[in-house]
Amino acid sequence: MAFLIRGLDPALFVRAFTLSEPELAACGARRTVADSTPGYPCRVSLADAEVGDELLLVHFEHHAAASPYRGSGPIYVRRAAREQVTLDRVPDALARRVLSVRGYDTAGMMQAADLVDGRELAARLDAVLGSREIAYVHVHYAKPGCYACLVERA
Repeated sequence: MAFLIRGLDPALFVRAFTLSEPELAACGARRTVADSTPGYPCRVSLADAEVGDELLLVHFEHHAAASPYRGSGPIYVRRAAREQVTLDRVPDALARRVLSVRGYDTAGMMQAADLVDGRELAARLDAVLGSREIAYVHVHYAKPGCYACLVERA
């Protein structure tokens, strides 16, 4: 099954990069600079930040469904990030990590969940998206549990 992996729209974060440190703190966000790679996976570009890249660590509602599975959490966003959408290709930042794959129906209810080595993500997406009850998939980084990206049928 053909799939699209979508990063977040960078326009969602433009204003946040203009905020001062106290303003960021008031929003529960932090500015940081990548001091290693991999280690700071950007949710816009779906790539790990390079050493020296400026990032924001922000709280983000990734699943705004009117269901018990509504969800939010911390994500990194690079200042210079451009939105990434890949067709039938798993970005390296996902492939190098253990992932949680969560399939949801149109009502935002989880219908499938699994842990997978990122190198096996394409095969798992094929199986999950092959189910008619699955409308979309969220991928999370399994160790910290943070949202990584949205996956849809192509």
